[in-house]
Amino acid sequence: MGAKTALLAFVDGDLRPALRGARPSGPAEAEAMVRQFLPGYVVTLTGDSTLEATYPPDDITCATVLPGAVLLCDRRLVLDRPSELPAHLLRAGAGRRIIMHGMHSVVDWLCFAVWDDEQMVRSLSLSPDGGIIENIGEPFDFERPYWDGEHPVEPVPGSSDQDSYPLPFHPLELGEQALRALFGFVIEGCPERDDIDVDTVHMHEFLVADPSGEEQAAREAAYERATRDMGPPRMFRPGPDGAMQEISWDEFLAGSAPDDSNSPR
Repeated sequence: MGAKTALLAFVDGDLRPALRGARPSGPAEAEAMVRQFLPGYVVTLTGDSTLEATYPPDDITCATVLPGAVLLCDRRLVLDRPSELPAHLLRAGAGRRIIMHGMHSVVDWLCFAVWDDEQMVRSLSLSPDGGIIENIGEPFDFERPYWDGEHPVEPVPGSSDQDSYPLPFHPLELGEQALRALFGFVIEGCPERDDIDVDTVHMHEFLVADPSGEEQAAREAAYERATRDMGPPRMFRPGPDGAMQEISWDEFLAGSAPDDSNSPR
């Protein structure tokens, strides 16, 4: 799966009707909202986007202000532990519902959370490597089949790793259900008739940068550590029995080279 999201919404009631009837908001209104939610940053309008951009690049915020709803896409606003949402964002949700949704397909991580009038109703954050990071409140109805064991992760046939999956379900599969239930659309899988068409939801795009440069430096240092810790890449190919076998880099390159034995001389 290639699903990634970083969504935070403030809404009066159900978000889906607001998105379904969405019309472009004014850029000045959206910029003021971004400055309110990300204080201290340098904010520059860079263009237009749509809700298809659910996981913008570093330092980019996509935002829109709709009747009864505010929606932002920004990695900085989605947390491993949603309960640690900063106080100024909780205050911004006074009298409203706050909805967070984050997914990252590289590590199979999912989080989603809901607050009503600043009070947390539900928070879930988990990944196969990190386990259950946060699990607060009663599961929503769309979650229950997953917790009840109706969607187990089966080993991939032929894979050398036949160990049981460390969670009772795949986080990204539940993540798509949460995305549809809370935001009204999905990224992967077959859309349903009532799903929101994300291409019709206009968003303003902003460069939102830390003027001190500290955030950017910390991010670059984290990338360098992650690259160093990963070590050299490992290559696999199916063996005669169908099981995946590790091969060397030279073997991989030799196998990927084009076969020119039948090419004209």
